Amino acid sequence: MAGGPPKALPSTGPHSLRDMPHPLAGSSSEEAVGGDSTPSPDLLMGRSFGDKDLILPNGGTPAGTSSPASSSSLLNRLQLDDDIDGETRDLFVTVDDPKKHVCTMETYITYRITTKSTRVEFDLPEYSVRRRYQDFDWLRNKLEESQPTHLIPPLPEKFVVKGVVDRFSEEFVETRRKALDKFLKRITDHPVLSFNEHFNVFLTAKDLNSYKKQGMALLTRVGESVKHVTGGYKLRTRPLEFAAIGDYLDTFALKLGTIDRIAQRIIKEEIEYLVELREYGPVYSTWSALEGELAEPLEGVSGCIGNCSTALEELTDDMTEDFLPVLREYILYSDSMKSVLKKRDQVQAEYEAKLEAVALRKEERPKVPADVEKCQDRMECFNADLKADMERWQNNKRQDFRQLLMGMADKNIQYYEKCLMAWESIIPLLQEKQEAK
Repeated sequence: MAGGPPKALPSTGPHSLRDMPHPLAGSSSEEAVGGDSTPSPDLLMGRSFGDKDLILPNGGTPAGTSSPASSSSLLNRLQLDDDIDGETRDLFVTVDDPKKHVCTMETYITYRITTKSTRVEFDLPEYSVRRRYQDFDWLRNKLEESQPTHLIPPLPEKFVVKGVVDRFSEEFVETRRKALDKFLKRITDHPVLSFNEHFNVFLTAKDLNSYKKQGMALLTRVGESVKHVTGGYKLRTRPLEFAAIGDYLDTFALKLGTIDRIAQRIIKEEIEYLVELREYGPVYSTWSALEGELAEPLEGVSGCIGNCSTALEELTDDMTEDFLPVLREYILYSDSMKSVLKKRDQVQAEYEAKLEAVALRKEERPKVPADVEKCQDRMECFNADLKADMERWQNNKRQDFRQLLMGMADKNIQYYEKCLMAWESIIPLLQEKQEAK
């Protein structure tokens, strides 16, 4: 909480996918998307990239223009669909019940992962396991290795967020729990990642360490083939649609980074202002003891300032716990997307180099070697998967930021309403004293 020491933690799918074999994942791979839609502009930017914007499904009902009856009705009128693609959900994952473990060598937090599913890949309909942060990190690394053409959701930063001293405090652990829960739900909602072998192991294995110690599996080797494929190749020109995506991500991350820094400064100043208010209010109360007729109005002012302090503390906590984490997640998300885009560029560079080598052969009709055709398939797969994930990311971003900004507006309205009510409450006291004279 902003107003006191932290509490200690108790110890104890994109649209329909076009059928095409995935050259990086063998016969069990998922489909890759067709279509040439370019991503829509971020809601923080006023431009589109390419010649047209991406037309996104309508995931909510816009608020009307009339003033709501109360501030809370703003959120009630924002209808967000849980399933924007009309897919039938058959996998549900939640992260809860954080527990602190104190050992001789280390102290750490574990979280309960509860999984419910009707998929045939799961032997049981429900699982419950405990995982620590490094297990989530292991999962993400495995997903990057085994699904190199897809966007892997980011994890919250491993190290303590700036300004938070105790990483075992209740507030910090709860913020991390929410972020880890969001991470798993992002994977669960993905039409390819949710079927990943390592994700299944993460959700179901009682002893995850035994899997960590095993050698590199087949899927991991497939990922490594892409990871190390392009040592000496240099991309000539990135296609326009992917160049536009890269430019958009750069600008998007820059805008969010600026908002994040300013928001942190605002929160810091609000906390400092809160300290001043808590010293300011009691002064009127002690002053009232010296006065006769002014005693009651002075006590009223003291109580008014106290109510405003409470309202400001709630607003600051909401900004810290709800607003900043979403900004940070999407800053990390843009980095993850840039990483996938870079891998795509590397595969294209390899393909161009091999194709040029074939063209330079002194043959009238040089036969295209199998490795060149395989490289071309890999590049097309990257293109399709990247565009599909970009579209899905844009859909999620639109929903998340609509909900975030609406919530921010609602919280600010509540804050100013409480302050207004507090100050209005002392007007009758002052008027009564004037009439008495």
